[in-house]
Amino acid sequence: MSKIELNVNGQWQTVDDVPPDMPLLWVLRDRLGLTGTRFGCGMAQCGACTVHLEGNPVRACSVPASAAVGSRITTIEGLAAADGTLHAVQQAWLEHDVAQCGYCQSGQIMSATALLARNSKPSDADIDAAMAGNICRCGTYVRIRKAIHSAATALRARI
Repeated sequence: MSKIELNVNGQWQTVDDVPPDMPLLWVLRDRLGLTGTRFGCGMAQCGACTVHLEGNPVRACSVPASAAVGSRITTIEGLAAADGTLHAVQQAWLEHDVAQCGYCQSGQIMSATALLARNSKPSDADIDAAMAGNICRCGTYVRIRKAIHSAATALRARI
């Protein structure tokens, strides 16, 4: 067990008694109280636990917290602006009524924001490829794709 320091959503956090193999997911949820990142399958297959590590989408259930030391971690709680203004992807999710049960949506949104950070005008094929590892049991994939296109348009308009 050791003490680690993590940069989560722009804030440095010190976490005590972390086993070297403890998944980042459990540090975020159980130690830091950031419960927006969800546990789904525990095998990095469903995408519910997706967070950004240095801007890249990763499955927090399979990344040891020790591997994230010194890296910028962004969770769903860190996407909105400090004044509460939603990220364009979050806003598009609401406008397109994407969520049904909502369980997978934080992971979906994190994957979508990572996609748009590197591709400002994704095609349907680009979206499908980027989102392929995110499972939605409710099947809202058509609305997810529409919301991503809408968010991309909104983000390009801000430039």
